[in-house]
Amino acid sequence: MTTSHSQFGLTVNNQLADFINQQLLPGTGISEQHFWQGFADIIDDLSPINRQLLIKREDLQHQIDSYHVAHTHWDAAHYQQFLTDIGYLVAEPEDFCIETDNVEPEIAHTAGPQLVVPVSNARFALNAANARWGSLYDALYGTDVLSEEDGAEKGSTYNPVRGFKVMAYARQFLDKAIPLENGSHIESTNYSVVNGQLFITLRDSSQTGLKQPTQLVGFQGEAQNPT
Repeated sequence: MTTSHSQFGLTVNNQLADFINQQLLPGTGISEQHFWQGFADIIDDLSPINRQLLIKREDLQHQIDSYHVAHTHWDAAHYQQFLTDIGYLVAEPEDFCIETDNVEPEIAHTAGPQLVVPVSNARFALNAANARWGSLYDALYGTDVLSEEDGAEKGSTYNPVRGFKVMAYARQFLDKAIPLENGSHIESTNYSVVNGQLFITLRDSSQTGLKQPTQLVGFQGEAQNPT
């Protein structure tokens, strides 16, 4: 069975093409031909530059490897000067602003992880795509945002004491970042998405929404029980 095909000078995996043509592009106003021709042009324009960068990286790595073979005694100042001499380290530039036009707001203005990975590794690419929608609970539990005092150690298994602190912190954070029209995230018992709007059920069984409904930009899982 053929798993790829050629178009615009590119060899494209059939599943990737189906995803882009059937799920990604509809609703964007970008035609299949415009997307694939533009993508092929980018590959054609930037591949020679990328090859030169890879050659430069390999040359730098070779010089660094040779340095460590020749200098078994560690001298931080000498090593720093060596890295500067070969162009691995450069002087810090003056403050500047990135002036690239037509950058998606999600990348240009929305804070969040942005992982750069080789597209040849499917697992890395999937992790990078999912990094934008990580778990606040996981981030709080596994980092030093919360202290490990008073029995709240991370440990090797789930610690309910730390878990309680995570939930309390997260809900207070949500009250500041995405406040509710009525009530508090601390009182929430259920979240659901109906017709593109987020509904929150509170302990008294009443329902409320976001004070600013436009703050809902996406969700994971099922609409009846998003995560």
